[in-house]
Amino acid sequence: MTDLGFYARRYGPPPREGRPTHVLVHGLGLSGRYFVPLARRLAASGATAVVPDLPGNGRSRSAVRRAPDVGRLADALARGLDRALPPGPNVLVANSVGCQVVAALAARRPHLVSHLVLVGPALDPSASGLRQFGRLVADAPREPLGLLAVAGVDYLVTGPLRCAASFRHALRDAASAFESNLSRVRAPTLVVRGAGDTIASAAWTRRVADLVADGHARDLPGAAHAAHFGAPDALAALIEKFTAGERG
Repeated sequence: MTDLGFYARRYGPPPREGRPTHVLVHGLGLSGRYFVPLARRLAASGATAVVPDLPGNGRSRSAVRRAPDVGRLADALARGLDRALPPGPNVLVANSVGCQVVAALAARRPHLVSHLVLVGPALDPSASGLRQFGRLVADAPREPLGLLAVAGVDYLVTGPLRCAASFRHALRDAASAFESNLSRVRAPTLVVRGAGDTIASAAWTRRVADLVADGHARDLPGAAHAAHFGAPDALAALIEKFTAGERG
């Protein structure tokens, strides 16, 4: 466990100065548990992976009284990284609405980020809340059963009221700040879309990559929205190549 000021798991060696830590950031209403397969794969290659439950979610539910908005989550994560990790940039890997959180962090605190990896970035500001919810429902049958079990428990722990409040916050951020934050990101950014993802469309993920100064888009066959859970080995290999400077 790493002390970010809220709950976080750690895999691999202890963080040390001069070596970036991989910080894996979950999506709306979830905990970091669905990032564990990827964290273990990264740790097996010698990387340090930190997997937080953001304030208001999972085992950090009691860290705040009500669901924070995207900006407050980004600030809380930035403070946690400053507090718990050695000075220097880190590799931030995020899924779904977690991509909005790390985009805000990277825009506000660029010195904390060496690389961004955005997996199934949500929410697309051109789609209504109802349409976004419909895409989530359509994605569920494409995900591994193990993920549905983890997500079901996490949504119950976080609670329906907080999930609904977080969804409203995320929709407002998507409409007002997400694209602006992406345009301010200077860290090399890899945007990954599971080929079966119904939530983050191919056109939207390409736009995300185009908005970032140094953005690169990749499709991952055999995965859906939670590609880090459905294809952790393939995603870890992409991340390792990307952070080593390979862009092809």
